[in-house]
Amino acid sequence: MPEELDAIDAKILDLLQQDASLSIAEIADRVGLSSSPCWRRIERLKKNGVITSQVTLLDREKLGLTFEVIASVKLQLPNRENLEKFESAVRKWPEVVDCATVTGAVDYMLRIITTDMHAYDDFLRDKILSLGVVSDVQSRIVMRVAKRTTAAPLGLVSAYVPAR
Repeated sequence: MPEELDAIDAKILDLLQQDASLSIAEIADRVGLSSSPCWRRIERLKKNGVITSQVTLLDREKLGLTFEVIASVKLQLPNRENLEKFESAVRKWPEVVDCATVTGAVDYMLRIITTDMHAYDDFLRDKILSLGVVSDVQSRIVMRVAKRTTAAPLGLVSAYVPAR
C-alpha cells in the first residue's frame, strides 16, 4: 500500500522534483513550515522510500552524447536463465539508461545513449548480440524528444496540491 501523503508532503515532493538543490529553509518557506518539521518530513519520505535518490541531470548534447535509440529486444528463448543473463548484462552497460520487460511480440524495450551511429553499432554487435540469447533487435533512432521528465505524476496522488 502506498504511503499516505498529506498536501504538505505533496508540495515538498513537487518542489524537490523541480529542484533538488533547494535548501531545507527554502522548501520550508514555500510550504509554510519551519525548517525542523520540513527536514523531518523529508527524512521520513526518504526513510519510507518515497524519495529514492537526489541526482543532477546533465545536458547530454554538451557532453557529446547525442545519439539516442529505442530498441526492442526479443530473446531466443525467454526462460528464467536467459532473462537473468540479459538483465544482469544490461545493468552493467552504461549506454542503457532504461530497460523494461514488456508484453507483446518483444521481451524488452531499451533506451540507449551513445555518441553516434558507429558507437551504437559497436554496442549492438559487441554487447547485445554477443550475449548469445538475443534473436532480434529492432532499433529506432530518436529524431526529436517531444517530452521528457523524471518527475512522478503527482497530479495522480490524491493529496497533491501544486506548489506556488
